[in-house]
Amino acid sequence: MDSNKIVCFGEILWDLFPSGKKIGGAPFNVASSLKGLGASVEFISRIGQDALGEEILNHLTRVGISKEYVQLDGQHATGRVLVTLDEKGSAQYEIETNAAWDFIESTPSTLNLVKQSHAFVFGSLITRAQSFKALRAFLKVARFSVFDLNLRPPYYSDSVLIELMNTASMLKFNDEELYQIADLLKSPYHSMDQHISYIAQKTNTELICVTKGKFGAVLYYKNVWYFNSGYQIQVNDTVGAGDSFLATLIHGIVNDNDLQKTLNRACAMGALVAGSAGANPSISEVDLIEFMKI
Repeated sequence: MDSNKIVCFGEILWDLFPSGKKIGGAPFNVASSLKGLGASVEFISRIGQDALGEEILNHLTRVGISKEYVQLDGQHATGRVLVTLDEKGSAQYEIETNAAWDFIESTPSTLNLVKQSHAFVFGSLITRAQSFKALRAFLKVARFSVFDLNLRPPYYSDSVLIELMNTASMLKFNDEELYQIADLLKSPYHSMDQHISYIAQKTNTELICVTKGKFGAVLYYKNVWYFNSGYQIQVNDTVGAGDSFLATLIHGIVNDNDLQKTLNRACAMGALVAGSAGANPSISEVDLIEFMKI
């Protein structure tokens, strides 16, 4: 067993930008960033038996991510998302329904993979259709599960969010999502830190991270707080920045690295991706170290 193996589960698709298409999907972005960091990573998803699916398989081969757990679907098309960017580079998404990744199945081999892995990473979008059944099966056997809320209205429900927050080992929000969840759980407080403490108690979660865009992030672990105030960069687009942040954070946690240093690296990686085009730019360890020196 590879004790540090990380499994990412969920959508892989094509982001359709005004300038052309780029491969994406939050769980795949996390997997791609983890691979770039040198992590042992596997990816569970589903694509159509079509030209776009074939391009995805070719991309996985190029980046060195295994295709073993990427299921092929003869009835549903490979996923696509129409992406529009505002003047600040912030993205809005129009996500096609009934895509192949909506129909991922749990199998004996994928269940065993999750059971034998150190961490299992998933988001909320995968709950919108049949893949939710597979997610529930995986969560029953996962050792350490990471829930990236990544809310995309209308593709979630309050009851499902509460169920998954109560199940996951770690929660990751952005600041806007944090306040939304605090309201959902009827937090009586007003500040970010108080909301985080309340959510941790309410969901029995020891590890919570909240990203704050250009203002960095905060990490809470067993009543200990870690902060980073962010890194300055000229934003190209924000697509994938939170995913690369999460990948860097998980990589550090799985390897038992110092949590403050891990949070700093994660914030730097998120900034570098925001300063690049698309969700999966090539950023090396050297790039990251040099950027953090600035």
